[in-house]
Amino acid sequence: MVTQEQTDPQSDFPVNQGQYRGNWIRLRTLILLRWFAIIGQLSALIVAAQVYGLELQYAPCLFVVGLSVIANLIASFLFPETKRLNEVENLAMVLFDLLQLGALLYLTGGLHNPFSILIVGPATVSALALSSRMTLFVGSTAIVLVTLLAEFHLPLRTAEGQALEVAQVFLFGNWLAIVIAVIFLGIYSRWIVNEMHSMSDALQATQMALAREQRLSDLGGVVAAAAHELGTPLATIKLTSSELLDELEDRPDLAEDARLIRDQADRCRDILRSMGRAGKDDLHLHQAPLSAVLEEAAEPHGQRGVALHFQHGDGTGTPPSILRRPELIHGLRNLVQNAVDFARSEVRVESRWTDDRITVRIMDDGRGFSAADLGRIGDPFMHRRWSFSEGTERPGYEGMGLGLFIAKTLLERSGAELIFANGNDFDGAEGWSGHPGVTGAIVEVSWPRSVIDARTGRHAIAPGKNRPFD
Repeated sequence: MVTQEQTDPQSDFPVNQGQYRGNWIRLRTLILLRWFAIIGQLSALIVAAQVYGLELQYAPCLFVVGLSVIANLIASFLFPETKRLNEVENLAMVLFDLLQLGALLYLTGGLHNPFSILIVGPATVSALALSSRMTLFVGSTAIVLVTLLAEFHLPLRTAEGQALEVAQVFLFGNWLAIVIAVIFLGIYSRWIVNEMHSMSDALQATQMALAREQRLSDLGGVVAAAAHELGTPLATIKLTSSELLDELEDRPDLAEDARLIRDQADRCRDILRSMGRAGKDDLHLHQAPLSAVLEEAAEPHGQRGVALHFQHGDGTGTPPSILRRPELIHGLRNLVQNAVDFARSEVRVESRWTDDRITVRIMDDGRGFSAADLGRIGDPFMHRRWSFSEGTERPGYEGMGLGLFIAKTLLERSGAELIFANGNDFDGAEGWSGHPGVTGAIVEVSWPRSVIDARTGRHAIAPGKNRPFD
């Protein structure tokens, strides 16, 4: 068993993958950043001329800065402020800034200019906004540019004509420092932004899963209310049609119509019964015995070729009644799905409770979690997996993706603590039965009883009248 997750991009939870977020950058953002750069460059030239009296090629320098001004003005007038750049347009903007900065450094001493370190900026921006391939291209361009500037540049000169140059060893140090900064900051920024994008995408998928579960729960309540509210008028229609049928024995044509009315009333009753059980917005629908909730969560995976075994308590006590929260049911369902995906023949779901805690264990007889990934279980978008039979999949199910991350996030939101372990390494708590066949993965979910108990604690459902639907 792997980090038992399925990360098929065509899963039930389509999300905006991080690699496409470079297309979300607004042109206005880059224009504002470039204006700041232009102000900084002009300020540096003014200080060099007025304060230090350096002899520079000011006309070419102002021309290079003017190119940025013209580019910004054209972009501001031709495109709306809300325009979002695609990846190629972002690449063009970053390359322009990189080459413009390189031209300015060429005119002002190359790597002898202390501002040469700023060439790291466009390379870092590309790592944050562009794809890996384009980031590599921009980084390589920056390194080539720095290497050329170390040899080819116009010297910095004082008013007396003296060239300002650093020693060769420091020049090499500047070159090496900039190259290392481009590589290190590029990789570091890339890892960080990928981590952020992955977590954001996974959280979005979690919200979608919870929203879907909530819609299904709401739909079930509506169906139950409809079945309850329509029960009385349907019974009245059936009774009246039956009486008419008895009175119209001598009128076969009308009797046939009365029989049709009665049969259609029975059909409506059967349809409503199949869609949901009777009840209004019943307070009892918001709670259920722990055993019923666990069996409800596991029910979609009961016909997938793996035996599901349930054991609740020690066989003497009555299971506690807990809150039927959508996130709790969906999280447990994902854990059962994960166990069924990688079990050989059986999955066991056991529950225990005390006055203080309610604990559930989901165990399978597969190969267990990968030792290398055991500490990373619950991270989004994990790709490694084991399988007890390579190249096979559990029949009858299409992966939902992000399974363990969604389950962990939803259950922790409900107040649970989760432990992931393998059967051979797990120390069983007192009162838990041992199963020699269960040597695969074990997931233990534990709540403080006051968090999910529907009868006691701060979340207990107070008794009251059921509120009918309007």
